[in-house]
Amino acid sequence: MLWSLIKVILFIGIIGALTLGAEYLLQTDGGVMITIGGVEYTFGVLEATIALIVLVVAVWVFLKLLGLLIATLKFINGDETAISRYFDRNRERKGFQALSDGMMALASGEGRTAMAKAAKAEKYLRRPELTNLITAQAAEVSGDRKKAEEVYKRLLKDERTRFVGVRGIMKQKLADGETDTALKLAEKAFALKPKHVETQDTLLKLQAETADWSGARKTLNAKLRHGSLPRDVHKRRDAVLALSEASDILAEGQTIEARETAIEANRLSPDLIPAAVMASRAYIEQGKPRYATRLLKKAWDARPHPDLAAAFAEIEPDEEPAKRVKRFAALTKTKPDHPETRMLLAELNIAAEDFPAARKALGDLVETDPTARSISIMAVIERGEGADDSVVRGWLTKALSAPRGPQWICDNCHNIHSNWSPVCSNCSSFDTLTWREPTTGEATVPASATMLPLIVDEPKDAEIEVISPEVEDAILADQDAGETVDAEKSDATK
Repeated sequence: MLWSLIKVILFIGIIGALTLGAEYLLQTDGGVMITIGGVEYTFGVLEATIALIVLVVAVWVFLKLLGLLIATLKFINGDETAISRYFDRNRERKGFQALSDGMMALASGEGRTAMAKAAKAEKYLRRPELTNLITAQAAEVSGDRKKAEEVYKRLLKDERTRFVGVRGIMKQKLADGETDTALKLAEKAFALKPKHVETQDTLLKLQAETADWSGARKTLNAKLRHGSLPRDVHKRRDAVLALSEASDILAEGQTIEARETAIEANRLSPDLIPAAVMASRAYIEQGKPRYATRLLKKAWDARPHPDLAAAFAEIEPDEEPAKRVKRFAALTKTKPDHPETRMLLAELNIAAEDFPAARKALGDLVETDPTARSISIMAVIERGEGADDSVVRGWLTKALSAPRGPQWICDNCHNIHSNWSPVCSNCSSFDTLTWREPTTGEATVPASATMLPLIVDEPKDAEIEVISPEVEDAILADQDAGETVDAEKSDATK
């Protein structure tokens, strides 16, 4: 309101000033006389003032028209002018509108529409670093992989879009199963952008699948250096890679390097069971049983496992069963209530033919946490104490339908593995195998059968026969056949 009042006052003031000025000029004597071609023209003061104003306006209009004419000639010649800038702005407006429409179509899954809009945007903008990105993604959405690959290759020519081109082609090669080519492209993409988390993960996965453990460890260190991986996770996965590298070195016959790498893997992650087993065997080969005992006890404290017990038995492979029970006390005293500890003690006492002690060690495990292994142990105890064959057969029959106990299970796809490996054989996920109870399905017991020969002093290459439906049929069909099968089961346990 105040500003409107001020504008009204200013307008009235200007009109008043002009009126006073015109009145003053009319009352002023004199004038302007101009002679042109012998003819004299006389103007009053007011007329001269108006003529001067008209002349100034005419000159200004003439200069503007002259500038427009010059700009038109330059425009026709191809030079940048105000006219060309006007048309450029108009093209940019249309181009960015087409680009926006293309992005919306791409987000909506309309691949063909997005490609058409991207082509229109390229026509107006001439910015391939923008339009090619939409064209490539739109081609993939519409299923035109050939077109997408063609655009990705064009992106390789521009330094600003080279990474996008490499990454796009890499994904296509991964989808086609061309792992070797995808690995090289992943290495190139990692060199262009080492901080890109997705590229790091893809490269690490491909290196693990191709058993390039040394390269995978370098990639893992890069993830730690760039802050995309927590330090504790890095130590665990570095241990897994070191263990895998040690296994390959051992397969090549380089035992010294394998020992050092296995020991390093155990140092990085003491609770990694395969690393503890390999490192302990390395110490045993070096004649350092105390070191092997110490790291196996540490691993057992973290998580009891049959492979650890098997490695602990290898420290003294020729000892008597009674002495073995005493020596294993150093291992079993830390987790006395763990099911693995109780089954291990029961098996040790069975080997020493102390069946009451074996029953005491097993306790109520067959009721509280029944597994095929614990029930089979109970069948052996019953046989050792002279129970009727019907009782033994009852336990063995029960073992057939009992859960198989903890297994190596992939946390990603839930596939069950008989042995630990750094990469899941089903989904190729890295470091996802966990020793735990399966939720569904059945699995074989990977280590209990192979562990028993070491504990009871049987040959390492002894053939172990596990319970099967055919064995159950033999047990139930004939008394003599049942005794034979029970004897075989007893031999396997010893």
